[in-house]
Amino acid sequence: MSGSGTALAERSGPPVASRLGTRWLILAVLCLAQLVVVLDNTVLTVAVPALGRDLAASTADTQWIINAYALVLSGLLLTAGSAVDRYGRRRMLLVGLVLFGVASLAAAAARSPGQLVAARAALGVGGALLVTATLAVAIQIFDRAERPRAIGIWAAVHALGFAAGPPVGGLVLAYADWPAIFLLNVPVVVVCLVAAGLLVPESRRPGPARLDLAGALLSGAGLTAVVYAVISAPDHGWTAPAVVGAASAGALLLGLFVAWERRVAYPMLDLHFFRDRRFVGAVAGVVLITFGSAGSLFLLAQQLQFVRGNSAWEAGLRMAPFALTVVLLNFAGISAWLIRLLGTPVAIASGMTLLAVGLVVAAYAPTDGYAVLLLALVLMGTGCALANPAIVDAVMSAIPPEKAGAGAGVDGTMAEVGASLGVAALGAVMSARFVAALPADLAGAGSFPAAHAAAAEWQRAGVADAFGAAVATSQTVGAVAVLAGGCLAGLLLHRAGRRTA
Repeated sequence: MSGSGTALAERSGPPVASRLGTRWLILAVLCLAQLVVVLDNTVLTVAVPALGRDLAASTADTQWIINAYALVLSGLLLTAGSAVDRYGRRRMLLVGLVLFGVASLAAAAARSPGQLVAARAALGVGGALLVTATLAVAIQIFDRAERPRAIGIWAAVHALGFAAGPPVGGLVLAYADWPAIFLLNVPVVVVCLVAAGLLVPESRRPGPARLDLAGALLSGAGLTAVVYAVISAPDHGWTAPAVVGAASAGALLLGLFVAWERRVAYPMLDLHFFRDRRFVGAVAGVVLITFGSAGSLFLLAQQLQFVRGNSAWEAGLRMAPFALTVVLLNFAGISAWLIRLLGTPVAIASGMTLLAVGLVVAAYAPTDGYAVLLLALVLMGTGCALANPAIVDAVMSAIPPEKAGAGAGVDGTMAEVGASLGVAALGAVMSARFVAALPADLAGAGSFPAAHAAAAEWQRAGVADAFGAAVATSQTVGAVAVLAGGCLAGLLLHRAGRRTA
């Protein structure tokens, strides 16, 4: 689409969002690209046994294969958002698709753990560009009236990809070997490349296209170190030298990043955003909603497999109503209608309250039936369908449209950090509670499989009960965090609205 691309190349914000006739078709392309990025975060979790068998991957190798993608993705989101604004949102979308497709082929062709780790890291580079470019393009092509619904659909696809990873991976492995998981990305990337090249208009931030290289290095290294510390803590302990060292190095690098951004002429991240209560409230909501939902879904998957005896594939299917509820409410426009009716602050607080209630219901649902758990998942999905689009819209509304990529980078970074913190912190709470509830002769077992294997036949029911109680405790902690986040975000956004009025 060279003609419309040239016409829109130097414009951004409201002029681009002039009810483009193909805007909904473009959104479908953006959502498809977003879907494969999010799927790759969780789709490989069910392939751990196959990776160990075919690549002779050790436990440490497998952890790096799983985590390399999230580490690189989270570390580069801010940089990717800045690049998207400065060098063109359509251009960076296409570059991200090419990188993602090539890295998927490399991952499928990997013959050693090291090769697969490198390919997963390359996937993270492409994924960072796609996460920021898809949201930034959506902000440009939709005007203020339609933007909440568009953002809601984008956020719903994100939730669908996160929840669909394990069942999709299980379905693929039922009929093919693990490389097929990555090969599935290739036709999707090709379709998105052709469609984006023909349909997506170009837009970029006015001004010189200068990348803040020092800021990119400092933020990338700092965020990667912090996320690495959070991911590693459950396995190595929060006081382990490697964890403390990575966290300290990350904090130091991020401090240097803030100092650098204050003095550089063309900052990668405008720190004045954080003086806006709307922005601060929305960012707090992003962190805490992903903290509670990602951490609790991670624990729920373990509960379904270890306590209820479901396979990974069955657990994924049983958790599907959460994502399906999010998708249904957003695609039908119900979430956007409720957000307009309630207002952003009340919508966020109400949605996160529903999510917290759903988490508590899931935590204490009986293990011999599915009806109560289904109710909990629908409550959680309804809460996310209401709160998540409102939070993303609040983040993006607090930022000028010409800096949409930077806003998408902040939103994505906070979501990744919140999700990593949720899995690590709630996992740590669960582990501590589980070990404390075990009989004295099993106290040395640090996980349910280890304790179950070491227990006598008559002890195994008690081990399962202890694990269920530990999951309930940690999910309750997640619910409290989500509820507190909803109250905080709603209050800050309400006060910011009153000040503006």
